[in-house]
Amino acid sequence: MINIISSLLHCSITEYGVTITSTNQPMVEKARGEKVTLPCTFTVSQEDQGPLDVEWVLIPTDNQKKEQTIIMYSVDRIYNDYYEAMNGRVQFTNPDPRSGDGSINIVNLKSADTGTYQCRVKKAPGIESLKIRLIVLVKPARTKCYIEGSQETGRDLTLKCVSQEGSPLLSYNWRKLTGTKELPATSLLSELSLKSVSEEYSGTYNCVAANRVGADDCFVVLNVTPRKYLLKTVLLFLHFYFCNRKKQVDASPPKSRTSTARSYIGSNRSSLGSMSPSKMEGYATTPYNQVPSEDLKRSPAAPNRSRMGAVPVMIPAQSKDGSIV
Repeated sequence: MINIISSLLHCSITEYGVTITSTNQPMVEKARGEKVTLPCTFTVSQEDQGPLDVEWVLIPTDNQKKEQTIIMYSVDRIYNDYYEAMNGRVQFTNPDPRSGDGSINIVNLKSADTGTYQCRVKKAPGIESLKIRLIVLVKPARTKCYIEGSQETGRDLTLKCVSQEGSPLLSYNWRKLTGTKELPATSLLSELSLKSVSEEYSGTYNCVAANRVGADDCFVVLNVTPRKYLLKTVLLFLHFYFCNRKKQVDASPPKSRTSTARSYIGSNRSSLGSMSPSKMEGYATTPYNQVPSEDLKRSPAAPNRSRMGAVPVMIPAQSKDGSIV
């Protein structure tokens, strides 16, 4: 009895079963814009007499949503306009799936194409299915390198590498293309920190950003120069020195010719008033025009000599021939 039941089960599996022969490939990763082939090859039993149906569906991540048919072969006809988002981008690899190849090609992949796809093969009374997870990744692109910090000896600075596009997880690798200076262990990060740089650090650096589907790189030139503290200090000193000097000159009032003349006249008159007649002969012949006449006109009246402490002296009058009158 047991042998009879076992024989019947073996017959049902052998004679009435659809078998998918594709290698189990639960996940496929491709880059955006590329082409992917989702495999689904199969065999049918001679006893499977029903019509052949091959259907591909997109299983939603939300259980509340319905499955979306992508493409289908049924009753010797292909239907590929069920899913508008892939209209014109999906087709069977073999135009005649009856050959046992129900694989599909999806071209010009988009990030939104990421999802779980299922191939279902039906030929009554047999039925079989296969699931494949498709992940569409974005290659790193528009990668830029730049420097943060002062490029002077003894300073700390950072080299940065940023990709404007690219699916995580991104990996980074810094290389120095010139010189022999070894890079620190942080060269595998997007930011390369350099401490107390010297002129040996000068050169061209290259950063490569990569993920599982592609890579992109950028370059930056580092030019480490000596510090300029001393030169800056001298320039600042000279600037403030000349500025202060100019202010002092501008603040000093100019000397007046009138005041100079007045001082000259006053001192001479005081001296004359205190001298004896015998000593005044030399001054009597001294012309008064040694002081500019215009300044004498501006000078005030001669001061009262008696108030200034001088002794009044009478100067004898002289005739034209020089005799005393």
